[in-house]
Amino acid sequence: MPFNNGPMIWFDGKLVRWEDATVHVTAHVLHYGSSVFEGIRTYETVNGSAIFRLEPHMRRLMRSAKLARIDMQWTQDELMQAAVDVVEHNGQPSCYIRPIVFRGSEQFGVDGRACPTQVAIMSIEWGRYLGADAIEQGVDVGVSSWRRMAPGANMAMGKIGGQYVNSQFIAMEAHDQGFNDAIALDMSGYVSEGSGENVFVIIDNVVYTPPVSSSILAGVTRDSAMKILGALGYEVREQTVARDMLYIADEIFFTGTAAEITPVRSVDRMTVGSGSRGPITKAVQDQFFGITSGRLPDQFGWLTPVTIRQTAVGD
Repeated sequence: MPFNNGPMIWFDGKLVRWEDATVHVTAHVLHYGSSVFEGIRTYETVNGSAIFRLEPHMRRLMRSAKLARIDMQWTQDELMQAAVDVVEHNGQPSCYIRPIVFRGSEQFGVDGRACPTQVAIMSIEWGRYLGADAIEQGVDVGVSSWRRMAPGANMAMGKIGGQYVNSQFIAMEAHDQGFNDAIALDMSGYVSEGSGENVFVIIDNVVYTPPVSSSILAGVTRDSAMKILGALGYEVREQTVARDMLYIADEIFFTGTAAEITPVRSVDRMTVGSGSRGPITKAVQDQFFGITSGRLPDQFGWLTPVTIRQTAVGD
């Protein structure tokens, strides 16, 4: 999906022009995937622009770095402020923020801990990840032949760059088979997640979502949906989800920073429910987009206001 980038990137402690934020071809991250990253959205609300759930995203970034044993010279608060600075300087009222922490150059060995840690935070204008109509019409998915990582093989709780090779296989297979995306199973055969989304399955007004033990990334938007569902009075069960449940579900939806709240219309070409967005999915969407647009009160304290500059620095 093409994007429009902001003119400035926060790179190792200072704002530099987009074209000057370069990395050498000998960087450890390029050869071994030694990075951790985040995806964060800024929404243009009726009260001005605001970053959605900045603190938990940056907290997860710090934890991912710890899991990957990548030393961090920046604090969580400093990175949060850097993200605000990028959005304000780039003059994008609505944008997607990508912080990335990675190992630079110094050695070629697999153990890259002698390499310096580098950090970049950029912003781009990025629309609906799964398509402009997906929020209302839903998406068609298949169950992937690729499994999610086994416990003891990788660390699913970390948003680690190299682990997304698995997600690439899942996404490419789905697209080659004519699906918008796919749902992967864990090593025990239970539902795990999409290529970059968490999964919610609704049967008889009970909402099921796979637990962390099913090799999922504990998504910030997943947590948001669970909080919304709880506030609306729905029963949410965080438990293993059998593949069979996908085929008898009344509703299924994806969550993620890029996907936001996206209904699933079919699984393996079998219609989910009536084939249209269900009432519980819509109720979650109404609350989520109501808060992120400013039309509803920010009852959970999820929004960090930012002041967008009229003329972006670097223009």
